[in-house]
Amino acid sequence: MTAIVQELFAGRTETISDKPKVEIPYVVMQAADEADVKAAVFTVIPPAIGLLVLRSVTIDERISSDSWKVTVTYDLPEPSQQDAPQPVFSFDTGGGTQHITQSRQTVARYGPASSAVLGGAIGYDGENVAGVDITVPVYSFSELHYLPDSFVTPAYKGALFNLTGTVNSAPFRLLNAGECLFLGASGTKRGQDAWEMTYKFAAQPNRTNLQIGTIAAIAKKGWEYLWVQYGDDVDPAAKVLIKKPIAVYVEQVYEYANFALLGLGP
Repeated sequence: MTAIVQELFAGRTETISDKPKVEIPYVVMQAADEADVKAAVFTVIPPAIGLLVLRSVTIDERISSDSWKVTVTYDLPEPSQQDAPQPVFSFDTGGGTQHITQSRQTVARYGPASSAVLGGAIGYDGENVAGVDITVPVYSFSELHYLPDSFVTPAYKGALFNLTGTVNSAPFRLLNAGECLFLGASGTKRGQDAWEMTYKFAAQPNRTNLQIGTIAAIAKKGWEYLWVQYGDDVDPAAKVLIKKPIAVYVEQVYEYANFALLGLGP
């Protein structure tokens, strides 16, 4: 005998809010057991009501030997269950830490042995230039994208691995070449849902016309590393030994790569 499923209109509830929900009670008659109840319910109830999707089926009580009361609940789908979830973007301008040995300028000097020709060297103790750790502008941002299996292939995962720790060789996200560092990506997949892919980046500005001591017209891209070589000298006015900048080096420490391989657009 086939089980009969009928909606009980008296107990239907609907919540209207930013998290809408609908609960619909049913009675299932002429069912042999709970398995028969579930099979009958799933053949009758719709998988969705408007934008709401089926969330749960609860067998509330057994009314008689072959009858049960059932409640079916619908609510909004999770982002990963939606047909075409929109990308999610976030950013942080908290900055990063950098060790420097040069100041932008020396604003004051005190004492008879103070030197006017140190060239901005910080923390000189008579032998070494110690420097100081400062906060520098680092723009960190991440992007969350939902991608199909056809996109997140083994070859694409390998490309992400190879691109991690590289700097953009062409403009990307309104950042000039050399300013954006790809910190890597992570992916999550639940059942048949789309891949939930998070991409992380950090940016530092390219700099031009820097001056260190008497050395001018220095250019440095965002993720290049600048360091200063110091040499011994004598301050003729203070008659003390000093260290002063004698050379500036700008080093490439990250490989450049084509961020178009990420598949995220410019």
